[in-house]
Amino acid sequence: MRLWKVSRALTFAFIAAVMVASGVFYGLVFLLDFQEIDTTAKLDAKTLFDLVKLSFGVVAGSGALVALVVAYRRQRVDEAGAHREATRLHTERFSQAVDKLGSDSPAVRLGGVHALAGLADDAPDDSLRQTCIDVLCAYLQLPFTPDPGNDPADQEQRHRYLAFRKVRHTILRLIGDHYSRPQETHRSWQGCDLDLTGVTVDCQVSFDGAEFSDGRVSFDRAVFSDGSVSFYGAVFSGGWVSFYGADLSGGKLSFGRAKISGGEVSFGGAKFAGGEVSFDGAEFSGGGVIFYSAEFSGSRVSFDHTEFSSSWVPFDGAVFSRSPVSFGHAEFSGGQASFRGAVFSGGEVSFDHAVLSGGQMPFNNAVFSGTQVSFNYTTGSAPRGLLAAVGTPAPAGVSLPSAWLSVP
Repeated sequence: MRLWKVSRALTFAFIAAVMVASGVFYGLVFLLDFQEIDTTAKLDAKTLFDLVKLSFGVVAGSGALVALVVAYRRQRVDEAGAHREATRLHTERFSQAVDKLGSDSPAVRLGGVHALAGLADDAPDDSLRQTCIDVLCAYLQLPFTPDPGNDPADQEQRHRYLAFRKVRHTILRLIGDHYSRPQETHRSWQGCDLDLTGVTVDCQVSFDGAEFSDGRVSFDRAVFSDGSVSFYGAVFSGGWVSFYGADLSGGKLSFGRAKISGGEVSFGGAKFAGGEVSFDGAEFSGGGVIFYSAEFSGSRVSFDHTEFSSSWVPFDGAVFSRSPVSFGHAEFSGGQASFRGAVFSGGEVSFDHAVLSGGQMPFNNAVFSGTQVSFNYTTGSAPRGLLAAVGTPAPAGVSLPSAWLSVP
């Protein structure tokens, strides 16, 4: 605690009291519009009695002020003591929960997971809550034995694998549940950092409706091999969320109707090699959604009805091969969704019915070879650099509006 010395605190309190009293007095004089104060050369008994009462009142007020300062300091000391006691109890419970996570019994580990989640909910301050979350994330990052298969000789190992996988799935489910709760409500972890770097996500995790306005959330190099992760209706108004180098080789990742108005969501270097990724109906009205050097080589990726109004969404250097990617009915009305140096070498990319009404959408130095790229029924002017990148005549598989081709 950082408390002033008593003498310094009392001096400051007396000075503040005198200033406040003076301000009130002169304020009343002004409001009542006093012109002058009557004076008399004689001190009568009534005036003398009033002065005596005023003197005792000043002394009593001074004593009350001293008592107030002392009571305030005592309250601060009591609060600090209560916080230290709560921290001590939290530390004891934390140690017990961490010990359970190291148990050989899956059931005991599962109890430790719930104990840590409960500790995070009841933590006396944000730093202790963050510590509990960090431990749960660190557990997910630990190496684990892969599925031994259904060989009858390995049944015991498989049962053990399934039991410990249940522990991992419980942690992921608890994380999603706590981040989906509105901020400033009990059991909400929004605003805390979440480090899931390199974690394997093979179950259903929901961040639906979560608001990312602070903190850092990392799925860098995470492997989405099964299950689904949903950010449906999530709001990204600040903070930082990254999927850099993530491997989306299975399962489903959904950002449907998500609103990104600030901060940054990064998929730079991510590999979309399987499963489905949906941004259908999302609104990119600020911040940035980064797809630098992403590889679309097997996933079904959809940006249907997505609004690109003010965000920076670069697909520069991205590779589209063997993946169906759709921007159907997307609206590019501001900001910049760039495809500089992107390589379209396979699969299908559709901009059908897209609306190009503003912003920038450069295709400079993009490469089109052996792919199906369609701009059918697209409205608006041709994106900068697209016609030069496609070449004349347009290669087979590239479909452009006739209005673009007739422009000299």
